[in-house]
Amino acid sequence: MPTRPMREAPELVVVVGRKRVWSDAGANRCTAYLAPLRLERAYYHCSWCGHGFCPRDEQLSIENTSLSPALTRMTGTVGAMVSFQEGSELLAELAGVAVDAKQVERTAEALGQEISEDERHHAEPSDTLALPQTFYLGMDGTDIPLRAEELAGRAGKQPDGSAKTGEVKLCTIWSAESFDAEGTPIRDEGSVTYSAALESASALDTAAQRSPFAERVWREATRRRFNQASRTAVLGDGAAWIWNIAADQFPTAFQIVDRFHAKQHLSDLAKALYGPTHPRAAQWADRRKEELDTGKFRALLNAIRRQVPRSEDARRCLHYFQTNRQRMRYPEFHAQGLCTSTGVVEAGCKVAIGTRLKRAGMHWTIQGSNAIIALRCSKLSGRFQDFWERRSERRAA
Repeated sequence: MPTRPMREAPELVVVVGRKRVWSDAGANRCTAYLAPLRLERAYYHCSWCGHGFCPRDEQLSIENTSLSPALTRMTGTVGAMVSFQEGSELLAELAGVAVDAKQVERTAEALGQEISEDERHHAEPSDTLALPQTFYLGMDGTDIPLRAEELAGRAGKQPDGSAKTGEVKLCTIWSAESFDAEGTPIRDEGSVTYSAALESASALDTAAQRSPFAERVWREATRRRFNQASRTAVLGDGAAWIWNIAADQFPTAFQIVDRFHAKQHLSDLAKALYGPTHPRAAQWADRRKEELDTGKFRALLNAIRRQVPRSEDARRCLHYFQTNRQRMRYPEFHAQGLCTSTGVVEAGCKVAIGTRLKRAGMHWTIQGSNAIIALRCSKLSGRFQDFWERRSERRAA
């Protein structure tokens, strides 16, 4: 049934922006605002189905929203970087636009979900970053607080066996072609990219299928041309799921346990054996760390083994070092100029996840957290502009 135009369309107000002007001395400050822009466009209503629409809204990419594309992008940016309330305040302060915190949340999460879907379909290799001689890939997990309804039936670390958090898995890729005075590789500026989500790293029942996080790692490695580098290394804290993914996807890469995690195991064992403040604990740990650094691995294992009869902690520690022995060849790795620290990965857990999603009072849904994580990783990895261009092309098609 034909539609008929109506005189009055729903009012659309677009605040173009504002500009601040200061005198050279910083005095007599004034603020000038560009007036709201009111757009008049035809509204059509179908008397048969009861629905109406504005054709111009589709052309302007503002269907079902009160935000222009530019303001949508601004809202997504603040939602990725700060809390939704802070984002609302920033938009008011810097752009003169009133967007309440709930709308910042809805807009940022919707964009994040778009980015998450876009990420799954665009894993083509990128040549925007130079291919280094050596590429590093790190994996780690970090907990974020979840809402109670998301934790029903989930086992956790609380005394009653329940959980308060969920674990975000993070994949980080970077290069480090220069060295400091001690010969330690230094991360190349602008080389770090992130991909993360609150998803499982466990293998699926079907042997031919990878876990959701393993698929994410593969897409990130493909985008960065990880396997095309002359030399590759995978770093982790010793968790089995990290080495399972590394062995499956990057069989020729060096596998390296983070040196500081290994030393932390020795410190923890020393405190368990002799007490947290006993001088003998520090002496024992320091000697074991020296053996680790200099490659005296047999002496290290023997020293731990002697403690096994009187300590369950020593038994677990011995298993950890025996299992990861080939991943702790630190003198050899150092001689080849390889990173032996996951500092870049741990910084990524803090920068990409912690500073945004682990603030006081925050409790997330799985869907909401994954959306903000996707949005934040896109921004921090320098891929937000690429996504936005693809989004604009899709809407213009």
